[in-house]
Amino acid sequence: MTENVSAPKKTPYGIIIVLFIGAFVAILNETLLNVALPSIMKEFDVNATAAQWLTNGYMLINGILIPASAFFIQRFTNRSLFITAMSLFTLGTIFASISPTFGVLVAGRLVQAAGSAMMMPLLMNIMLVAFPIEKRGTAMGFFGLVMFVAPATGPTVSGWLVEHYDWRTLFDIVIPFSVATLLYAIFKLKNLTPQNDIKLNVVSIILSSVGFGGLLYGFSSAGDKGWSSPYVYGTIIVAVIALVALIVQQLHTDEPMLEFRIFKYPMFTLSSAISIVLSMAMFSAMLLIPIYIQTIRGFSPLDAGLLMLPGAIVMGIMSPVTGRLFDKYGPKTMSILGLCILVATTFLFSRLGMHTSYMSLVLLFTIRNFGMSMVFMPIMTNGLNELPQKDYPHGTAMNNTLQQVSGAIGSALLITVMNSRTESKAAELAKQAMANMDPSAQPSAKAAAEMKQQILNEAMLNGINFSFLISTLIACVALILAFFIKRVTSPSGTEQHSSKQPGTNNGPTEAPAHS
Repeated sequence: MTENVSAPKKTPYGIIIVLFIGAFVAILNETLLNVALPSIMKEFDVNATAAQWLTNGYMLINGILIPASAFFIQRFTNRSLFITAMSLFTLGTIFASISPTFGVLVAGRLVQAAGSAMMMPLLMNIMLVAFPIEKRGTAMGFFGLVMFVAPATGPTVSGWLVEHYDWRTLFDIVIPFSVATLLYAIFKLKNLTPQNDIKLNVVSIILSSVGFGGLLYGFSSAGDKGWSSPYVYGTIIVAVIALVALIVQQLHTDEPMLEFRIFKYPMFTLSSAISIVLSMAMFSAMLLIPIYIQTIRGFSPLDAGLLMLPGAIVMGIMSPVTGRLFDKYGPKTMSILGLCILVATTFLFSRLGMHTSYMSLVLLFTIRNFGMSMVFMPIMTNGLNELPQKDYPHGTAMNNTLQQVSGAIGSALLITVMNSRTESKAAELAKQAMANMDPSAQPSAKAAAEMKQQILNEAMLNGINFSFLISTLIACVALILAFFIKRVTSPSGTEQHSSKQPGTNNGPTEAPAHS
C-alpha cells in the first residue's frame, strides 16, 4: 500500500526550519565531545582506547543506519520518522548528561547516534521534495549551514565550555533545544513525503551493517593501531566482502534497501566522486591543524577551536549565497573556482613553520573554507537533481554514506602518512644531531630532554606538512573532475538532461515534484 502525500502548494518553511534546528543540534554533537575526552577519562578513570568508543561508537551507529535511511524514508512518513529520531536523540542526550558510569555515557551516545543518523538524509530528502529544481540551489545552500557549520563550530563551543564548566554542560545545553524541537514536531509537523509499504530485507541490513560499519571502524582504527594490525586489515577485508555481496544482492532485487542503479546517472556519479575526494581532502585541516596548534605550538584546545570559528562563519554566510549563484549560473564555474582556492590554500598549509603566526593560520583556514563553500553543496545538488523523485531517498542515503566512509578513509590515510613521515624524519634528525655532537661532551639530562623534544616537534611538523602536500594532490583530483561537470536542469528547461549522453539509451528522467 502506498500513501501518496502530494507536494505542498506553498513551501513549508516552518516545517523546514524545525527540521534544520533538529539536524543542527544532532550534527553538532558529532564533534562536540572530542575536546572533552581528557576530562571524561579523568572522571571515570578510563584509558584513551575506552574513551574513543564515545566517538567510534557514534560513528559506527551512523555507518549502520545511514545506508538504511533510504528504506526508512520510503517506509515511514517524515513526521513519524523525525519524531522517532528526535525522541531517540533527546533520550540519549539526557542519559549522557546524568550518566553515573562510563558505560551509561557510552550507551547514551549510541542512542544519540541512532537518532542523529536519520536527520541529514531525511532533511535533504524533504528539501528535494519541497523545492522545484530551479530554486533548489538556494534551498540546499541553507542546508549547507547544517551540514558544514555545525561540525565546524563543535570544537570551539566545546573548547570554551570545557575550559569554564563541567563536561556534562555539553549535553545540558543541547537538551532544551532538542526537547523544544521534539514538542513542536509532535504538535505541528506535517507529512510531505509519500509512504510506501515496502518490506525490509534482513540480509540487506546485516550486509550493510557489516560492510559500511566495518569500513568506518577499520579505517578509523588504522591511525591508532597501524595498518599491520590484523584487527585493522581483517575488519576492512570482511567489510569489503560484505559490501560486494550487498551490491550484488541489491542489483538483483525489485525493492532494494539501497539502490546502486542510481550510479547509471553520470552527473550523480561524478558529483559522488568529487564529494568523496573532497571529504578526504577536507579532513586534512580538520585533523592536522589542531595537532599542529596544540602539540607543536602549545596553544590551548580553545585556541584551536577559535582558529576554526571564522572559517565556519564564512561557510555559513556563503552557503546560501553559493546556492543562489548555483540557481543562476550552475555548478561548473563555481566548483572550479572553489577547488582552485582549496588547492592553493591546502598547498600553503604544507609550508607551515615553527613560528607561523596564529592570524596567518586563521586567515588561511577561513579562505580555505570559503573555497569549499563554493563546491560541496552545488555539486551535490546538481547530482541529486538528475535523479527521478522516487530515487531521492537512495541518493541522499548514498551521499551521506559515502561522505562518512571517505572521511574515515581520508583521516586514516593522512594520519598514517603523518606518522610514517614523522618517524623517518625523527630518525634522520636524531642521526644528524649525534653526528654534530662533540663526543667528549656529555649533555645534561635537561638538555638531552629538550633536544629530544625539539627533534620530535620538527619531525612532526615535517609529517604534518607532508600530509598537507598529499591532501593537495587529492584536491587536484577533484579539480580535474570538476571540468567534466554539466548542469542538470528540468526536462522542460532549455538545456537537455545531462544523463542523455551519446552512446546511451537512458529514458527521460522523472520530473521532481514542485512545491
